[in-house]
Amino acid sequence: MNKHTKEVIERLEAQYGTEYVCYLHHENALQLLIATMLSAQCTDARVNIVTEDLFQKYKTVYDFAAAELKELEKDIHSTGFYHNKAKNIIACCNQLIERHGGEVPSDLEALTSLAGVGRKTANVVRGNIFHEPSVVVDTHVKRISKKLGITKSDDPVKAEFELMKALPKDKWILWNIHIIRFGREICKAPSPKCEMCFMSDICPDYKARMKEIKKSIGTQKRKRKE
Repeated sequence: MNKHTKEVIERLEAQYGTEYVCYLHHENALQLLIATMLSAQCTDARVNIVTEDLFQKYKTVYDFAAAELKELEKDIHSTGFYHNKAKNIIACCNQLIERHGGEVPSDLEALTSLAGVGRKTANVVRGNIFHEPSVVVDTHVKRISKKLGITKSDDPVKAEFELMKALPKDKWILWNIHIIRFGREICKAPSPKCEMCFMSDICPDYKARMKEIKKSIGTQKRKRKE
């Protein structure tokens, strides 16, 4: 871990602490798996509203596996992309029954072989349920890790492996938790609150933008003199 990455981690921990918090409400592995599937292109807050009733209606993997597609689509409609999400949830739960006795596996390959489950979803489950060191790359993590100069790639999988190299293993899960909060509160897209950011003095993206602004101002001054 280089000096810059160490400083970023220390500032995040000073600001947000070291407690592991999952923003998706759940009581077990199945609920977190489904909640994470629903969170694609949807806010955690909206997912939590939907799953409050959803998990009362569908209590087990067998309930989801036997769900009527149109009815499940209606139940999750407000999370967006509900056609694919409902289809994948039913297929995934049937696969859990057929392949894993109805239990959610901890193995990355087993998880990503399930319908609708990508590396992000698998790593959320692995990290929060099975406490397996995992790097979760969502939109916040991908965008902000690059801004802070920790990663270079726009590709989520490549960014995941870059973070695995850059961060200590015991910080992998916490990185996602901290960056999500940082992205929601301060480093917002498209309007980051740089003036109140506790990271701006060491942020390469902020420094580059300030340099461009100063350069632009200097150019305008020279043109007025001419």
